[in-house]
Amino acid sequence: MAQAPQPEPLFTTERYFALVDEGVLQPDDRVELLEGVVVAMAPQNPPHAGFVALAARQIGRLVGDRAAIRSQSSLLVGRRSVPEPDVAVVPGTEADYLRHHPDTALLVVEVADTSLPQDRLTKAAIYASAGIPEYWIVNVRDRALEILREPDPRLRLYANRRTATPDEIVTLVALPDVHVPVASILPPAEPDELAD
Repeated sequence: MAQAPQPEPLFTTERYFALVDEGVLQPDDRVELLEGVVVAMAPQNPPHAGFVALAARQIGRLVGDRAAIRSQSSLLVGRRSVPEPDVAVVPGTEADYLRHHPDTALLVVEVADTSLPQDRLTKAAIYASAGIPEYWIVNVRDRALEILREPDPRLRLYANRRTATPDEIVTLVALPDVHVPVASILPPAEPDELAD
């Protein structure tokens, strides 16, 4: 009788970081740990890189010194996930994270073009399970901002999901004095020019 294939082992955050110390991964490898699996990130095309920079700059300008802004940096969210969100608004200041990565966020933003299914499913479950109060997906292809709120960590989902229109101004759940004009972080009106 043939033996069933054994499932691949799931990595913990500690084991994941040890892969760099052991030389299996290089510090500049474009990978992240999602639910115990080391996942390669696609190379950034110019639109994706541009919208990440735009969102980080706009949100950072509006948040000011109320919180720290991290872009494409590790976020420890649970025992088996270390995503690198495109933008994360984290409590405290940048100096608070000189010796360790943050383990929570006030807002996480992912810029999605080819990664839209993963951002809607896998990453939404990861961020909801960590109790992150607000998760935005900048949907480049549809020129839309998808807003996920009211995380249910037990069910690993956000109870409130909606799409904001470009003419809206969105108030952050965790920082109610911060108001972000949706159009300021969306692509221009000609999304076909940006498709990769």
